Amino acid sequence: MTDLVRILPQFPVGQYASLIPALERNALTTSDLLTLDAADIGKRTHLPLLDVRRLCGAVLAALHADLGPRVTQPSGRALKHTPASLSAQWQTISTLDAALDHALGGGIPAGYVTEITGESGAGKTQFLLTLLLAVQLPPPHGIGRPAMHISTEAALSTKRLSQMLIANPLFRSMDAASRPSLDQIFSTVTPDLESQDHILSFQVPVEVERRNIGLLVLDSVATNYRAEFERSARGQASNMGARSTELVRLGMQLRELAQKHNLAVVVSNQVADRFSIGGPGGGGGFKTPAFSSASSFGQSTIPVAVGGGGGGRSTQESPLATRSKPVSFAKLPDLLPSSSLVDAPSSSAFDEDRLASMRPPPPPFPGDEDIGPPAPPALLLDHQQRWFTGWGDDRYADYGLKTPSLGLVWSTQIASRIALLKRPAYGQSRHSLDDEDDGRGVPTLRHWRRWMKVVFAPHAAPSGPGVADAVEFEVTMGGIKAVDTKREDQDDNVDDQDRR
Repeated sequence: MTDLVRILPQFPVGQYASLIPALERNALTTSDLLTLDAADIGKRTHLPLLDVRRLCGAVLAALHADLGPRVTQPSGRALKHTPASLSAQWQTISTLDAALDHALGGGIPAGYVTEITGESGAGKTQFLLTLLLAVQLPPPHGIGRPAMHISTEAALSTKRLSQMLIANPLFRSMDAASRPSLDQIFSTVTPDLESQDHILSFQVPVEVERRNIGLLVLDSVATNYRAEFERSARGQASNMGARSTELVRLGMQLRELAQKHNLAVVVSNQVADRFSIGGPGGGGGFKTPAFSSASSFGQSTIPVAVGGGGGGRSTQESPLATRSKPVSFAKLPDLLPSSSLVDAPSSSAFDEDRLASMRPPPPPFPGDEDIGPPAPPALLLDHQQRWFTGWGDDRYADYGLKTPSLGLVWSTQIASRIALLKRPAYGQSRHSLDDEDDGRGVPTLRHWRRWMKVVFAPHAAPSGPGVADAVEFEVTMGGIKAVDTKREDQDDNVDDQDRR
C-alpha cells in the first residue's frame, strides 16, 4: 500500500490508519482497491466490509478530484437515425409496373424480409424472376446491386430470364451496358434442410459481403421443412417443436442479413387448403354433430364447437385452429329404441314431443339472413388468421380458402406478406353445341385471373378484404403486368358475391 501516498499525496491517510497495516501485509495496491470487489478485499485482509467499501469509495473520489473529469449531463437522448438518414437509406426494388409498385408502397423494400405466398400457378416464380432483374437497375427501379437465388426445388430458369430481357419494354429501351445481366444473378440449390442451413450460415454471409448482394431470394421456404418434419405421424408434437425452433432460427438469420447489409430478402411460400363446417370466412362455427356413447343416465351427448357461424355453411380452418378450439357438450333428449317408436301409439303426446325435438330447426324469418352469422370468439386462431394469412377476410367469400405453410410461427418472423390469388374465368365454347344448350355452348375454362394482395407490411397499407382492392395482374412474355380494370369484358368479371 506504499503507492497510495505517491499516487494521491493529498489523500487523508490518517482517517484510515487502522486499515492501512492490513492492506500492506497483503500487498494490496491502489489499483487493487479500484478493481477488486470489496468482499474479496475483506476476505484477504479480514477487515470489516463496511470499512473496506468506505476506503475504496474515498480512493475513487480522490482520483476523480485529482484528475478532474468533467461530468456532463446529456441534454437529451440522441436518436440513432435522423429522418434525413432514414430517408436516404430507404431503397425499394420495383416490379417494373406502376400499379403494382403503388400497391406495394414503392416496391419491395431493402432491409426487410418479405414473403410472397400463393397456390401453384399464381405467379410466385414470375414475381421473383422480375425482382432478380429489377434489382440490378439504378434507382428508382432498383438499387444497382447483384442478386442471389437459393432454390429448394428446381434450378433457376435462365431461359425464362432471357425471355424477359428480350420482351420487356423497359429492358429493350436500354443500351446493352446498362441492361440487367444473367451474370449478376448467383444461384444455388439446397436439396435438404442440412445443406440449406449450412449455406445460409456460412456461404451466404461471405458472398453477400464479397459481391455486395442487394437481393436474396429463397424459393421456396417450406419445401425442406415439410420433408424434414412431416414424414410420419409418430412424434408429431416433438417434430412441431423442433420445426418451430428451426423457423425462429431461420428468421433471425434472414433478418440479420437484411439489416446488416441493407438488402432485400424475399421468400416464396406454399399454401394448404383449410376445411371445416361453420360460418363463412374461416371463422369457425358449429361442426357436424358426432354422437358419443350414452352416459350412465341413458342420455346421449353431442360435441359442439364453441364459435360463431351458422346455417351449416362450409368454411375452412387450419388444423392448428381445430386442435385449439374448445369443445362443450350439449345434452340431447332421451331417444327410445326403434322398436319402441314403432310399437308406441301415434296419439301419445309423449312421443309427439320426442319426435318434434328430432325435427330440424325452422328456417330463419325473412330478413334475418342479411344479418349474417355471429362473430366467432376473438381469441380463436380461426378468427385471427383472417388478418395475417391473406384468405378468409372476406366475410361472404365462397371460394376455397388457403393457409400459408409453416403456420403462425413463421408469420411472426417476416415483416410483410404478399398473397397472390387466382380464380378461373369461364366462357361459352362455340365448338360444343347440343340441343340442351339452346345453341349457347357449354362453359369452358378460358384463362386464370390473378390478383396481388398486400396482407400486412410496415411500409404499405393492406389491400382490404377479398380482392375488391387487390391489384389484378397477368403474366406476359416480359414479366408481370397490371390489368386495366376499366376494360369491359363480361366474361372476365368476378361474381357479385366476390365483389361485396
